[in-house]
Amino acid sequence: MPVYKKPVSVLVVIHTANLQVLLLERADHPGYWQSVTGSQDQDETLLQTAIREVKEETGLDAACYELTDWHIQNQYEIFQEWRWRYEPGITHNAEHVFGLKLPKIVPINIATREHLKAIWLPWQEAAKKVFSWSNAQAIRMLGSGRQ
Repeated sequence: MPVYKKPVSVLVVIHTANLQVLLLERADHPGYWQSVTGSQDQDETLLQTAIREVKEETGLDAACYELTDWHIQNQYEIFQEWRWRYEPGITHNAEHVFGLKLPKIVPINIATREHLKAIWLPWQEAAKKVFSWSNAQAIRMLGSGRQ
């Protein structure tokens, strides 16, 4: 019996105190930039998912920094090309937004099977560069004082 992904995920906006935002370029879609994202595993809390995904995708230990649940949930349609990962009939995902505040820019060790590059950008530029509307919206919240 196939093991399907749960249609619940996290989006973790990693940023510095002066609002430099970390973006990662997807390996499966060059040119698609995003914050840390990932699906919740079975029997895992959303906080545990955020910590695990940050570690897997950047090498950072989120426990060493300021990880905050923004209590924002977005619903979005799963791209057709990725629906095979979910139970038949699942078309939407519930994404939960977190912020990870760092005191300054730190070195990142990207997961090369998932990402090609990592860049730090001012929040305004980062919001324009990401491909996802929910990611752009979350980054713009930083500019309006959300941290």
